[in-house]
Amino acid sequence: MKKPLVMCKNKEIHGNPANEIVDFVNKNRTATKLPKLYNSPGLGCMALQFLLECTQNCTSNNTLACQPAEIDITEVYAPNCGVELPTIDTISGQLVGCYWSHLNPEQAFSTVLVPTKKSLSVIHSKEHHEVGVGYVRGHHGPFLWCILFSSGNATSSTFVLEGGTGIKQRRGCFSGGDVPCNVGTSLLPAHNTLLSSICCLLVQLVLVFG
Repeated sequence: MKKPLVMCKNKEIHGNPANEIVDFVNKNRTATKLPKLYNSPGLGCMALQFLLECTQNCTSNNTLACQPAEIDITEVYAPNCGVELPTIDTISGQLVGCYWSHLNPEQAFSTVLVPTKKSLSVIHSKEHHEVGVGYVRGHHGPFLWCILFSSGNATSSTFVLEGGTGIKQRRGCFSGGDVPCNVGTSLLPAHNTLLSSICCLLVQLVLVFG
């Protein structure tokens, strides 16, 4: 698979990286004439819960050696997010990964989440109708990503968050909403944030002055 083009984006810092991963998922689907998946905030929050259980399980070679019980996804993660239990639907697939250095969403998608044809085939499954992404960093540790897929109806009637927002999450961020990742800048090492800003400025100067 051709890796997505790595670009300098301010929204990586000030926006929600999990929503960017959903965008890459859908671009890879529509490129093969498959329909886009509904970006479910309830499913995204459950993906974040999955990661919070695995923050100590990233190996030195960037492998996430963690497999929570499947029943926990619906019986533990959903209540922790405030997902209305009658609206929970089937989980049809998942992709997880971790990396000890910071990667922007483009790099995380191609290097961590979809590095092989097998993982790409998960994205291309015709069984999926919904998607949710979680993103978190362990305490002074690795960066973790999780994509959950569901075969539920591609509408807002599944994985519904109580009151429209569910239970506020104190760590990490998840896809499905327009609220910027509340830990976006803290997930970036300070020197990487400064370097990213300098790179953006240099690119702009080159474009202006040639």
